[in-house]
Amino acid sequence: MKTVAFFNNKGGVGKTSLVYHLAWMYHELGERVVAVDLDPQSNLTTAFLPVERLEQLWQDQEHPHTILGAIQPLMDHSGDLAQPHVELVDSDMWRSLSLIPGDLGLSLFEERLTEAWDRCLSDSPGEAADAFRVTSAFHQVIERAAAQAEAKLVLIDLGSNLGAMSRAALLASDFIVVPVGADLFSVQALRTLGPTLTAWRRGWKERLDNKARPEELAVPGGDMRPIGYVILQHAAREAHPARAHQRWIPKIPNAYRQAVLGEEGDAPSPDPHHLATLPHYRGLMPMAQEARKPMFLLTPADGAIGSNAAAVQDCRRGFEALARRIAAAAGSPLAPRPT
Repeated sequence: MKTVAFFNNKGGVGKTSLVYHLAWMYHELGERVVAVDLDPQSNLTTAFLPVERLEQLWQDQEHPHTILGAIQPLMDHSGDLAQPHVELVDSDMWRSLSLIPGDLGLSLFEERLTEAWDRCLSDSPGEAADAFRVTSAFHQVIERAAAQAEAKLVLIDLGSNLGAMSRAALLASDFIVVPVGADLFSVQALRTLGPTLTAWRRGWKERLDNKARPEELAVPGGDMRPIGYVILQHAAREAHPARAHQRWIPKIPNAYRQAVLGEEGDAPSPDPHHLATLPHYRGLMPMAQEARKPMFLLTPADGAIGSNAAAVQDCRRGFEALARRIAAAAGSPLAPRPT
């Protein structure tokens, strides 16, 4: 099982939409996939599920069928993790698309995670055991969910901050894909992200060396290996979007190479870490939201006719190529389409 997190500490780059469409694309390509919503805003969950189901998931004080339900015993200091609920979004005989639903209450876990990070260094076996259970909670939830869904691929959506929640979510991932926008803020975010990941890897390794760590507890390795970036080009907010793109897109390869990978010198051209540049499908997104499906599955019945029909096919080709590149970089290449 491979776990891929999609993360950038710059918000608003289209990360959640990217995870949503890639999850559907892997499903279309015949994979068993689990999407995990670890962003307290829960936008991925609202993209996958209708309002009626959301009301069922979130209507009471206790939310046993969300990520919050799985970690609630740890938050309450009342026990170990509960068995996570895996929401089936779509399936047939050979493939399935599942979701661990998000929860607004997940933000309450931040303080517990912050405290646990320091206590993982404790020389008290009892204190260290509790701290490692908390810090590795997302990892354990994902392992159990993937086993339940018999999934070979897990995609994680998380928030855009550099706090304890993001650290725990990234520790639970084997690989990281960085969505970026063509702007100054995304370039600056890369320069912040790289050193932060380095510090988290070093800190986790130090904690894994703690002799008080419970050997029987399954904990993540903490590799968090970056496998590339995806440039997402959004609708213009100004009258000169082309000029902005031309200014900032050329800066991304070097910023990624130097800050995220920690390598010196300029990135080669073409940059092997540049996974894709996805255009903004302006006419398709509102249509897809109305139809509650990914853009590349829109049909004429949904209003995808004329130029929009051609854009649907372009969208499909773009996301399929990206899905295959990510899978190959994660060491799990997909079978080619039958000819």
